[in-house]
Amino acid sequence: MAAPRIQIQDVSPQVDCGRYAAKACLGDAVPVAATIFRDGHVVLRAVVRYRPAGARRWRESQLVAVGNDRWQGSFVPDALGRWELRVLAWTDPYATLLDELDRKLAAGQADLAGELAEGEALFGAGALDDWRAAAPALSDRARHDSARSVALAVDVERVRARFGAWYELFPRSWGGFRGVAAVLPQLAALGFDVVYLPPVHPIGVTQRKGRNNAETARPGDVGSPWAIGSAAGGHDALHPDLGSDADFGAMVAAAREAGVEIALDFAIQCSPDHPWLAEHPEWFRRRPDGSIAYAENPPKRYQDIHNLNWDTSDREGLWQALRDVVLGWCGRGIRIFRVDNPHTKPVPFWEWLIAEVRAAYPETIFLAEAFTRPAPMTTLAKVGFGQSYTYFTWKNSKAEIVELVEQVLSWSAFYRPNMWPNTPDILHAYLQRGGRPAFEARLVLAATLSPSYGIYSGYESCENVPVRPGSEEYRDSEKYELKRRSLVGPLLPLIRRLNEARRAHPALQRLERLTWLETHNDELIAYCKRDDDDAVLVVVNLDPHAPREGLCVVPPSLGLPGAFAAVDLLDGSAYRWRTGRNYVKLAPGGAHVLAVEGAS
Repeated sequence: MAAPRIQIQDVSPQVDCGRYAAKACLGDAVPVAATIFRDGHVVLRAVVRYRPAGARRWRESQLVAVGNDRWQGSFVPDALGRWELRVLAWTDPYATLLDELDRKLAAGQADLAGELAEGEALFGAGALDDWRAAAPALSDRARHDSARSVALAVDVERVRARFGAWYELFPRSWGGFRGVAAVLPQLAALGFDVVYLPPVHPIGVTQRKGRNNAETARPGDVGSPWAIGSAAGGHDALHPDLGSDADFGAMVAAAREAGVEIALDFAIQCSPDHPWLAEHPEWFRRRPDGSIAYAENPPKRYQDIHNLNWDTSDREGLWQALRDVVLGWCGRGIRIFRVDNPHTKPVPFWEWLIAEVRAAYPETIFLAEAFTRPAPMTTLAKVGFGQSYTYFTWKNSKAEIVELVEQVLSWSAFYRPNMWPNTPDILHAYLQRGGRPAFEARLVLAATLSPSYGIYSGYESCENVPVRPGSEEYRDSEKYELKRRSLVGPLLPLIRRLNEARRAHPALQRLERLTWLETHNDELIAYCKRDDDDAVLVVVNLDPHAPREGLCVVPPSLGLPGAFAAVDLLDGSAYRWRTGRNYVKLAPGGAHVLAVEGAS
């Protein structure tokens, strides 16, 4: 069979020549584009065909030519899970003939007998206007000389995979599961969508860490939640000090009632007391002397943790046990998992596990704590992680932030960021030295640059004391001791206003359509987020120690009015801005988050 004369090239969305699925969210239009051409002067038509994976019937949406052989369109998936798409193009002999007639008429050519005879052969007897009306339907039914692209895949997740505000807390510092349930309405009122809990499992006693990561625990030291497993159980068990199974279920129900979700940590590691060491010794790599090495990430040492042996002879048993852990928590109402260090586990395992879990619970979201090199970080996104931590925590200058966001934008077909200015492991020097203004600047940046962002409890109180100079570890880290937490702090009003702005403005719910604005001052960073007729301008003073001023340039390419009103979503102030240069002066760490009126 001869190859089709129609060429379909450079189809998007497409990830690694179709090896991996692109990403989309339920209800969002999936943009589709392709380069389509054929020899000669024929008129082409094209559609995108799409369907849920495994379905028999294709649906179709028209593609339109946008110039230079490029065609564009979209479709809207209406179910979670894997979808298939392909581009179909065909020659339109009816439109081709009419186009030829129109060109000859425009050129003043009078002898059209041959063309009109061809028209009657195609359309039947009738007037030229009748042929024009009939052409689209005739072409759609005939689809002459058609060609199609290879089938591509799109993974459709719920919107929470793209957009959400996260708050991390240690349940033991809030009175266990009952205490967490009690504070959930306050967190919901602040605009948080996800409350993330570090591991809630029993903690080992052997080699337990003491306060400030001391290698020897003192009586009463509670240990690190990431040292999972004791005589009370392993990854499928709850720490008895946090509450009962009923308390956990009541907390999940309270979250649902408050309109937030509970996310659990999935950390694949074991304390020396984990039941798996006795039940499945083959899952651990032993030295010649029979001992098991503890986990290390020099200079950090984790004497209270053993890693699993991914080269075990019982790979199937290990993989299935880990899958059953996740499915077990799904069965208890959890649909979001923050995965600890996924880049230190095999990529094929994650691709298999995520597919297995989503086959049973398609609404499940996986967040990768992948502070690692771009290649493994992006590959985790390709194999199924719905979102990922980023390098944002360490990017504080204007040049660093722009470079980071541009990199993330280049991955947008398959990678969704979740930006955190702090975590229990990371207290950046910028926060240590910049005080409250630094915390304010980083909060505004995270919440307005990324559709998903998060903070670890204590951020609202500007906690910024390191364990020692030059360290990113907190002094008296909550990872190793019990604190008495409550939801207080000077940043809570700012957090509430930012989260209200994010929910009210679709422009802040998407990563794409970001335009950097010139500021004439490298301590000021500015950008516009746009979604149809919703536009938000953000300007942040990156200097936490001094006020900064400069000009912020709104380019004509944004399509905003020559002069427009803007309301600051942080304090309600009204401003008059214009396309062109605008004077800005901000306090240390200060910001404008301006909603543009009449942006359509």
